[in-house]
Amino acid sequence: MTRRIDPYSVRLFVSAARAGSIVRAAEQEHIAPSALSRRLADLEHAFGTPLLIRSPRGVVLTDAGRLVLTRGEKIDEDLQALLREVQTEGSEVRGTVRLYANMSAVIGFLPERLRAFMAAYPQVEVFLQENDTRDVIRACLDDRADVGIGVDMPVPPGLQAWPFATDPLQVVLPAGHALAKRKALTFVQVLDVPLIGVHQGGALDRALHERASALHRHFAPTVSVSSFDAVCRMVEAGLGIAVIPQSAAAAYAGNPRFVRRPLDEPWAARELRMYALRKSPRSRAVASLIEQLQG
Repeated sequence: MTRRIDPYSVRLFVSAARAGSIVRAAEQEHIAPSALSRRLADLEHAFGTPLLIRSPRGVVLTDAGRLVLTRGEKIDEDLQALLREVQTEGSEVRGTVRLYANMSAVIGFLPERLRAFMAAYPQVEVFLQENDTRDVIRACLDDRADVGIGVDMPVPPGLQAWPFATDPLQVVLPAGHALAKRKALTFVQVLDVPLIGVHQGGALDRALHERASALHRHFAPTVSVSSFDAVCRMVEAGLGIAVIPQSAAAAYAGNPRFVRRPLDEPWAARELRMYALRKSPRSRAVASLIEQLQG
């Protein structure tokens, strides 16, 4: 006779295994400890083997319990994903969308587009996380992100991509700098003066290193910081000049203390794109966000 395994009991088992305690798991899952304990006993009966070793100090997994935990976590994730998809059905678009975006998108384009999306779809909740483009792509491939936004790059198998925004690179200088008289600057000219770097190891930092190497030069910032606003403060203080996206320059260097000049290089026409795991059908909330963010 086939024994039925209740998905809710699997979820409770995963909670107990992670917490190492039936009492703590019961608090997290809003269920009485005695009821949770009975559920676990029924689950062990269904599998025909002990899954937990119980003691006054808590619970530890048996070998069978470790196997059930690994599979049970995946089952619970799949059920939660199913719940999100079902929630988007009906007359209204609702549910949750996990959005990962790089720093340029978060600063320059995303806030206004997200505001418009949330006004159009008030029943959709968006969870936004800022990451470097490489991490954005990885999150999409791992299905930790429903939608990602980052610098244009070759699309790995399994991903789709859509245009998001054009965000060319500019050179930010302090007012009065010797190069500020020029209408545009080449990268060679930029490399001849002290530089401020941003987000060491990030997409922009790697690109500038690669372009300098192609010129048989070194991209060697005298100062490196972790954010565009910090870059602009360093420039304002006269520590150097910087190459940053136009969106960041507009946000943090848009006053008379700065001069902004185009970076006169073909590769400076920087594009941002949206990425998402190739799925069919796609949830209505995710599809609506992709459509809205295309502007």
